[in-house]
Amino acid sequence: MNVTDRMLVVTALVFGSLQAVAQAPATPAPASRPISTSLGMVVFPAKGQTPQQQSQDEGECYAWSKGQTGVDPMAPPAAAAQPAAQSAQKAPAADGSRLRGAARGAAAGAVIGEVADDDAGKGAAIGATAGVVAGGRQSRKNQQAAAEQAAQQQQQAAQQSQAASQQQLDLFKKGFAACLEPKGYTVK
Repeated sequence: MNVTDRMLVVTALVFGSLQAVAQAPATPAPASRPISTSLGMVVFPAKGQTPQQQSQDEGECYAWSKGQTGVDPMAPPAAAAQPAAQSAQKAPAADGSRLRGAARGAAAGAVIGEVADDDAGKGAAIGATAGVVAGGRQSRKNQQAAAEQAAQQQQQAAQQSQAASQQQLDLFKKGFAACLEPKGYTVK
């Protein structure tokens, strides 16, 4: 075979394969998930309904349940404001513990300094320093307690929000099932 013959054979093979691909039946698109499956429900057509009829009935019942309950489980939930998280991230505010500690320490130190050394000023300075340290420790304890309380409140709010969302979804599912059952479907 010479070069020209080989080129003709290759060209014929290429055109033949292109024609076969063009005439091949298109693969069917995968069926979309039924609404009921997306909701975590199982719906069985008890009266021999076709998949198209079931899809239409599910769409009608979805719209009906949404209208009756005011709940749309396919819509993304609204972002809730998180004021507790924002307040926990702020810089700790001075609560006056150090200042109160210094005042108490200075008063106690002045009395002790006067009795021990006849120098109330020196005793007051030492007492004030010790009071600042003690006040700082109390301030840190107060801040830690406040942070723990804020975290607990945030966790409780998240749990309450999740419970409320689940109650809304359950209500919607009841409406969805109540609509489908009279149309001849078994809903689980």
